[in-house]
Amino acid sequence: MIQILEFTKNNIIATRAEDNLTETDIQKIHPLIHNIVNRGQNVRWYFEMENFSGWNIKGLWEDIKMDLSHAENYEKIAMVGEKKWQDWITQFMKPFTNAEIRYFDLEEKNEAKEWISL
Repeated sequence: MIQILEFTKNNIIATRAEDNLTETDIQKIHPLIHNIVNRGQNVRWYFEMENFSGWNIKGLWEDIKMDLSHAENYEKIAMVGEKKWQDWITQFMKPFTNAEIRYFDLEEKNEAKEWISL
């Protein structure tokens, strides 16, 4: 499940992912990306993961398609998580986007919010 956080504003998308993400979850984000891109801005995404176990197959495919189609539209991505494999995902994403990507532990979420806002 994905939740849009109140921190979402201007060109920042702030989300919290829990359990498994589905195709429907990813489709909630796409219009937010388009709104930012249509205003001529680049996307900054704060992606918090708590009790997150990954994607189902359709969710993963939808996420890959969305990320590849908007690879040049991302400026910064803050991955905030609680597990080492989530840091690995951050490293894996880097070659597929021009965005600056950083991983933060959950205890560092305020630092992540500050970094994504700068």
